[in-house]
Amino acid sequence: MAKIIVGMSGGVDSAVTAYLLKAAGHDCIGVTLKIWGSEENAESKCCEIDDAQRVAQFLDIPYYVQHCVCDFKGAVVEPFIDSYLNGETPNPCIECNRRIKWAKMIEAAKVYGADYVATGHYANIVKLENGRYTVKNALYAAKDQTYMLCRLTQEQLAMTLMPLGGMSKDEVRAIAQKVGIPVASKPDSQDICFVTNDGYADFIMDHAGERAPGEGDFIDEDGRVLGRHKGIIHYTVGQRKGLGISMGEPVYVKEIRPETNEVVLSSNGSLFSTTVTCDNADYMGILPPKPGEKIPCKAKIRYRHTPERAVLEVLEEKRVRLVFESPVRAATPGQSVVFYDDDGCVIGSAVIVKA
Repeated sequence: MAKIIVGMSGGVDSAVTAYLLKAAGHDCIGVTLKIWGSEENAESKCCEIDDAQRVAQFLDIPYYVQHCVCDFKGAVVEPFIDSYLNGETPNPCIECNRRIKWAKMIEAAKVYGADYVATGHYANIVKLENGRYTVKNALYAAKDQTYMLCRLTQEQLAMTLMPLGGMSKDEVRAIAQKVGIPVASKPDSQDICFVTNDGYADFIMDHAGERAPGEGDFIDEDGRVLGRHKGIIHYTVGQRKGLGISMGEPVYVKEIRPETNEVVLSSNGSLFSTTVTCDNADYMGILPPKPGEKIPCKAKIRYRHTPERAVLEVLEEKRVRLVFESPVRAATPGQSVVFYDDDGCVIGSAVIVKA
């Protein structure tokens, strides 16, 4: 029997995780990280304390709330805003997992003398023959969350349990309903957790103040002005809807240029590329390779992208290039690209700079 800190979000996945671990005889402690609060005191969508507390009471396990709003703002919210102001589209959940959720849960584990932390993520943690820990694809691809876990450290992975890696969402809900867990039918949250009311662009406008860019020009690939846009933070590469411009044929956002406050529009065909340059590379399943090394892999350039065959070329210590066998659509600066081996284990990740 182990003592385990269970990260409880108030959703069904973390609730069933706690239930399964307790049913297996482990000593569980529920912990919710309070990471956000608006002026109206609205909770983050991934730390709904009332629901998490109800689940802990139902399961008869100790429950605590750990406040980390200031840390979250500095590590996640401010970089998120800066990224959009720089014409990028970031993945705030990836940095939150590494720098806030796991860091704070492991901190709690040390305080309460726990052996492990556990979450309701759909992924598997494995220790490879080379001695390194990594995350491996969940059994059911539709719920796989390895992309969002790609920056966890070796220490974090070694202390983590993910009991749902071999289960489907339907199976998880069936367990919750069978035993009467209060949040059994609660829908999944699909949005950025700290954008509690309006869309992300309004959130950035509210928090960036005078730094938020104003209107600028839509241009084509040759630099011809096509019309006016309402601010670069309202757009992302590959976007078609909401442009507010009529060209007689479908047009898409190809590039965002913060230095000139321009948004480049193009046809769909211009969004495809075979070479993607990335920075801030981080390695999980392998030791950091040396510049000049080439590693065959599968890579996904966004959360919902199916991994495609590519060669990872190491340019510098943190800078890499991915050369895909087939062109990929709308590789977006600021988004993470995750590299996998043929067994579905994460090799590493990086942040897209350009395609």
